Amino acid sequence: MAKSTRAKKTPSRISESIEVEVALPTAYNQWTQFEEFPRFMEGVQSVRQLDDAQLIWRAEIGGKAVEWQAKITEQVPDQRIAWRSVSGARNAGVVRFERLGDQHCRVTLDLEYEPEGMVENVGDFLGVVQRRATGDLKRFKTFIEHRSHETGAWRGSIPHSGSAR
Repeated sequence: MAKSTRAKKTPSRISESIEVEVALPTAYNQWTQFEEFPRFMEGVQSVRQLDDAQLIWRAEIGGKAVEWQAKITEQVPDQRIAWRSVSGARNAGVVRFERLGDQHCRVTLDLEYEPEGMVENVGDFLGVVQRRATGDLKRFKTFIEHRSHETGAWRGSIPHSGSAR
């Protein structure tokens, strides 16, 4: 049997945190409003929620329109939301929420993804995704602090169902 000479891709990883001046439940509740993500996530054109755990994303990445489906693999109110892609470019991650005070919390994004094609690989090398994640968290902070309340909330739980695709 011939051995494959194709190199296995190593996923890129990002971890970013930001402190937000709202109560932890307010930050968490806003993050559960996935269809609002285009208001603070650069390049995200739309997020459509199919049910409690299935999302369809549309975004522009490297000047190219892309669409993928993601599944929420775990959701624990006021603690964490984890996901993985089920179609399109491989990505997975978790957003964690940590109480720092009555009106103060930390939001941490851990993201793992596999760039596809030359444009995405060059962008990854240049730190484009890292800067975008940092900017998205800053825009989330501005969005929720200026509102001081969430646009909605989903307080349901999704038990852990694995993080690998």
